[in-house]
Amino acid sequence: MVLNYIWISFILVAFIVACVQLVAFGNAQAFTDIVNSTFTSARTGFEVSLGLTGVLALWMGIMKIGERGGMIQLFARAVHPLFRRLFPDIPKDHPAAGSILLNLSANILGLDNAATPAGLQAMRELQELNPDKSRASNAMIMFLVLNASGLTLIPVSIMTIRAQMGASNPADVFIPIMIATFASTAVGVLALCIKQRIRIDGVILGTFGSVALLIAGVVWAFSRMEQDEVQRVSAAAASIILFTIIVLFILSGVRKRINVYDAFIEGAKDGFGTAIRIIPYLVAILVAVGMLRASGTLDFLVDGLKSLVAALGLDTRWVDGMPTALMKPLSGSGARGMMVEAMNTFGADSFAGRLSGILQGASDTTFYVVAVYYGAVNIKNSRYTVPYALLADLAGVITAVAVAYVFF
Repeated sequence: MVLNYIWISFILVAFIVACVQLVAFGNAQAFTDIVNSTFTSARTGFEVSLGLTGVLALWMGIMKIGERGGMIQLFARAVHPLFRRLFPDIPKDHPAAGSILLNLSANILGLDNAATPAGLQAMRELQELNPDKSRASNAMIMFLVLNASGLTLIPVSIMTIRAQMGASNPADVFIPIMIATFASTAVGVLALCIKQRIRIDGVILGTFGSVALLIAGVVWAFSRMEQDEVQRVSAAAASIILFTIIVLFILSGVRKRINVYDAFIEGAKDGFGTAIRIIPYLVAILVAVGMLRASGTLDFLVDGLKSLVAALGLDTRWVDGMPTALMKPLSGSGARGMMVEAMNTFGADSFAGRLSGILQGASDTTFYVVAVYYGAVNIKNSRYTVPYALLADLAGVITAVAVAYVFF
């Protein structure tokens, strides 16, 4: 229901802004840009889904091997103390817990291609437990908010783009991103715990405390390296961990004496079907976002915000990085484009350039995640998923701006 209102609102706002441009400024080009964006966005949605087909087939095949080999159940038992509290509706040793863990692990390592298939597999397994197949369960909402908060340990892509844009130290945003994305996740999860009446006990607090210590350890280790070494080591670590998981899954299947190849083919078929099912959902949300962007709505928001901040006598430097924050919940590629544009306009080492990089890494693409994951299992009523996911995003944005002023 929430997505329905959001989708309609995006289109209507784009139309109203275009009308204002026509009447007030005599600019009819906005309508042409909006119409052109519908074709471009629809094609992009299909191409993204098509591009996901092979990746989904691969990773859902690997996931099926892990499920039959017992690795998913092993992961589930390892995180059972925490997951039993955050996901009280998931039975003990259910494969959904292992799939959720793999998805979150891939996100933490910045392995987007591996995270999406594991996440879709988790949604399929959560849907099996869902008593109302058209309405998001509490477990689904918790899982989606965890994804939307975008907890990332190694932001390799952002550091790479900064290097390409000529930053003197591409890794200088590493520590601020770590702080901002952790704040986003912590706020989203703890707020949901309150909403779903989950008791915040020592296990939950201890887990977040342990993650905070892990982040501090990684920050300390990378702070002793040169930026080139940071990128090289982080990329190698992510690849080693990913390939190790694949090998462990295959070995678990061999140990269980299952037909590993047949298990892979069965999972790959499910991956192909999933990629086809998400096409209409992805096209719908990308078209609405494209209209909003082409209408100039985001430009109006940024200019208005800068005027308001200036009128209050406050520093306006942070406003120049806000297009990335405004675009991030709507489109990952759009936010990346906004980040690059900020670096082009103000410089990669400017305050706005650095802030845009921190904002890019502070959270994930909320509406994309909601559309794809819920669309894959035909969820029509997302309940309070979007408001709480956006709350996590807001926490990430506020923290990003704060740490940018502290560090830069």
